[in-house]
Order: sequence, then C-alpha cells, then structure tokens
Amino acid sequence: MDRHAPDQGSDPAAIARRLVTARRQAQALPDYPGELPRTLDQGYACQDEAIALWGRPVVGWKVGKIPADWESLLGEERLVGPIFEGAVQAPAPREAGRFAVIPGGFAAVEAEFVFRIGADAPADKTDYTAQEAADLVETLLVGVELAGSPLPLINVLGPPIVVSDFGNNSGLILGPEVPGWRSLAADELTCETFIDGHLVGEGGAASISGGLLAALAFALSRCAQRGYPLKKGTLVTTGAATGIHDILAGQRSRVSFGRWGEVLCNAVAAMPEGSDA
Repeated sequence: MDRHAPDQGSDPAAIARRLVTARRQAQALPDYPGELPRTLDQGYACQDEAIALWGRPVVGWKVGKIPADWESLLGEERLVGPIFEGAVQAPAPREAGRFAVIPGGFAAVEAEFVFRIGADAPADKTDYTAQEAADLVETLLVGVELAGSPLPLINVLGPPIVVSDFGNNSGLILGPEVPGWRSLAADELTCETFIDGHLVGEGGAASISGGLLAALAFALSRCAQRGYPLKKGTLVTTGAATGIHDILAGQRSRVSFGRWGEVLCNAVAAMPEGSDA
C-alpha cells in the first residue's frame, strides 16, 4: 500500500506543485506527496505539470537507464528528465562547479558524455535511429549530471517516480569538448569518479547500454512524442558512465575523462529560493 495521506490523491498537478515547492524551499520530502505513479506515462504527466510550474526554458534533457527488472514491467529501457536554463554550469579549467544539495534529500554525481544538438529536429518526426540521431549532433562534451531530488528514496521508489520529479535531475556541469568523437571507439572514452579523493567508480562510453547514440536517439524520440522536439543547442546527457555516486554537502567530486579533461564539483547545502546565503 502506498504511504501517503488519503487526501493527497493522484492528481498530477497537485503532486507537481508539492514537488516543485519542496525543491524551491530546499526541503526534503520523507514520503511521496501523493499516490505513487504506476506507469511511465503517469510519471510524465506529473513531469509535464512540473515543467510548466518551474517556469524556465528547458535547455537540455538527461537520459537515465531503467533497471532491468523495471524495464520488463514498464516496457522502456530509458527515461528522460528536463534540464533547465540556469542549471547548466561551464566552469573554467581547474575551477569547480557547485551542487546545491537539499538536506535530507537525494544527491549524487554521475559522469556523463553529453551531446549538443546542432539543428532543430523535425517537429513531425517521433522515431529516430542512432544514425539519424548522429546527423543532428553538433559536438560531444564531457560533463557531470547533478542528480538531485527532495525525495531521499527516489531511486528505490522506481522509474515512474524518478520521471515525475524532473527525472531526478538538479543540473549539469559541462567540461571540455571531445574533438573527433565520431571516429573514436567507445573504449577510448573512459572516465573515473572520485569523491573526496577516493575512487568510487570507473567506466566510460562502453558502459552505456547500446552506446551513446542509442541514448540520444531515445531522447529525440521520447521527447518528440511528448511534444518537445529537440532544438538547436539542446544538451542531452547519455547515462551514468561510472554509476550513481551519492554525495553530501561539504564533499567534493572529481571526474577524470583522461585526455579529454576533468570536471570538478563542490557540494553545498541548498538554501530556499530568495534567501541571502
């Protein structure tokens, strides 16, 4: 049985308001604020409402892998969540990005290979192959997704819940471009994640199911089907290349992409919108 107050209900708009308010107030939610979405479509209905409430342009989309046990139940391999204007950082070399962590919520860093779209996707096209996706790419960058939510157990609750809360995304830190990426083998794109100097994960493009372009093709297709065809300049993350690594306020992460550079991040406690801190 879902653990929620009986008057909270399953109205996507009501759930979205509570999730958005919690993010803006930097306040953790120990329980889901309504009936748990059972399907991805129910989760996306909440996400659509929350996008409208957030009131900022969507400049990117995160792509996440759905665990195998959930994939067989839900019928999709991946999910998407919005990345908003103002949530993308591009620090100078050797400078760190900033991750505002909701105290008591969920926070993790994820090493990412990130595509930037070079042309508007056709508004009426809703299904893409990997090659069709590649044709729309301007460049590939390295980066770190800031996975964050007021729900501490968001990943435990399952993909429909992840989808409902912006895909468990709180922002993106961009690193250097990867020149000549089209001619590189997946095993040449490797990365390592460190938290407070300790190695916590290793992987790379070869860790992404089906490859980086399969993740992009999914984003192009799923977003178009929902009425969000990707535009020129849109950023698309492709999946957690070294895994999902929890981080707390006060900790620091470093993701090394070898010859492609590194991305630094300092986690700090989030403050309510409008506060002076």
